[in-house]
Amino acid sequence: MSSKIDLISPDVAVTLDGLFHERARRTPSTSAYRYFDDHRCEWFELTWQEMEHEIARWQAAMTHEGLQPGDRVAIMLKNTPQWVVFDQAALGLGLVTVPLYVADRPENVAHVLQDSGAKMLLIDNATHWHPLHEACSGIDTLTRIVTLRAPPEGDTDERLRSVDEWVPEVHNGFRHVVSDADKLATIVYTSGTTGKSKGVMLSHRNLLSNAAGALQCFEVYPADVFLSFLPLSHALERMAGYYVPVMAGAKVAYARSVQQLQEDLALVRPTILITVPRIFERIQSGIRSKLDKGPASTRRLFELAVNVGNHHFEYSQGRASWHPKLLLWPPLKSLVADKLLARLGGRLRLALSGGAALSPDNARTFIGLGLHILQGYGLSETSPVIGVNRIANNLPSSIGLPLPNLEVRLGEHKALEVRGPNVMMGYWNNEQATKAMFTADGWLNTGDVASIGAQGHITITGRIKEIIVLSNGEKVPPSEMEAAILADPLFEQVMVVGEGRAYLGLLAVVNRERWNAAMQERDLPADWPESLHNSQAKAYALQRVSQQIQSFPGYARIRRIALLNEAWSTENGLLTPTLKVKRAKVLEHYKKDFASLYDGY
Repeated sequence: MSSKIDLISPDVAVTLDGLFHERARRTPSTSAYRYFDDHRCEWFELTWQEMEHEIARWQAAMTHEGLQPGDRVAIMLKNTPQWVVFDQAALGLGLVTVPLYVADRPENVAHVLQDSGAKMLLIDNATHWHPLHEACSGIDTLTRIVTLRAPPEGDTDERLRSVDEWVPEVHNGFRHVVSDADKLATIVYTSGTTGKSKGVMLSHRNLLSNAAGALQCFEVYPADVFLSFLPLSHALERMAGYYVPVMAGAKVAYARSVQQLQEDLALVRPTILITVPRIFERIQSGIRSKLDKGPASTRRLFELAVNVGNHHFEYSQGRASWHPKLLLWPPLKSLVADKLLARLGGRLRLALSGGAALSPDNARTFIGLGLHILQGYGLSETSPVIGVNRIANNLPSSIGLPLPNLEVRLGEHKALEVRGPNVMMGYWNNEQATKAMFTADGWLNTGDVASIGAQGHITITGRIKEIIVLSNGEKVPPSEMEAAILADPLFEQVMVVGEGRAYLGLLAVVNRERWNAAMQERDLPADWPESLHNSQAKAYALQRVSQQIQSFPGYARIRRIALLNEAWSTENGLLTPTLKVKRAKVLEHYKKDFASLYDGY
């Protein structure tokens, strides 16, 4: 990897479209994006200059629509170069982009379009529009719907146009209408776990400062390759997986799908990955499943590699002393670690994990195999990164140190508060919600309970609103317990409950394959899903839960468990598009199972 760095500073860029234009000026013929064309069934690449040409064409089309600076335009696409083209074309004209999740429910999409007053929507094809048509029927501001693929014949919606007929061949060059970094650039709707989502207003300065701050925490070179698979509507992917590569001049390859991620990792061989813990959980589960079916000697070799690798990591961080077993690391790295990391392409030098807490078991496994995983943390309201670990100062149980260009402190109830150029302008059309997010002296209250260590590392210990108060007054932050339980691969999803009750209970979705295997090993009924209600089986599951949380205080004990066979998803409304659990919705959906946890008490 070349050590040459070519960063564009926010002062040079001024705006997000200015950033892209400067990159195209500096390295016009360098490959910027790689993508898979579904129609031609092959991979293609686009240079920065070719991208800028496309952006100028799309600006011409937007200008023809009569859109004016400040107008909102929405985008609902999977990750693709056209996502970037649309965003940059809109930003250059002073428009405000409103990203939408492809997998979101029609009523949520309708709320965002209505609340933002979006005048235009870009979608993949008309079949994506049809489920939205009824929900969006009352939105009179939406005057143009553009599809990447041609609308089907016979469609009567006059607002529909395909990109091919909408975008002209002729253009007048890449335009820059905005020269003020503090102008509104985008409205990112939070995928709230309760109530209607709120529109986070982010300026050009907000996002540019966050990208620049992130690049002071880890290095990105022009030779780096990002593999992008988190939705670009997710604030983390948009900042770290889109604006950061532009700022650093790195290439982005777009994964075909999460289902094909394993193949794409091997094909693209990325050097940097922006990810969420769930990906590591899936990979680790696959590794352990293969090890369980193989000889015991292979399992022991794997555990030895992870054990020695972790000591090597702690030693390199200055937290452990030298030990003779470190002499085993070079052969174990070659025999075990390198072969397993080859499944991630073999060139991955950095993985940035956010969106949820990385479990200690996940961190131990992959860091033990020699992968640099830097856990970070943030909110859409902070553009989004607040803290991230560094390669030379990595404490996996924390979310790292604050970015250099912002300040953090602990406020009332030990809530983490932040101040800096990345903090949002406020919520769109919602002064009351904006006011509630800020302290009297102007710090943004994240709502997360935290601690700050002697070396400055921040550890998130729970959500203020999610703390469970038992009937005896004891306060339990459930997220830490849930993370500990999920370290056991038997459990896919869990939610600790017990607000106002005498004890804690657990709603748990189990892994069907592992459950069946466990039942057969213990000569218990394995029929699915009936076996989930077997009293002996539930006692066994509760025992495994107790093992995972034995280090927690005495009052943080789970007395009863309800085993569930239906996964929580965005489709059934139990997860947000960013895969956060909607706790109130889960309780409502499983009210009978919840009630059973307290029957007879």
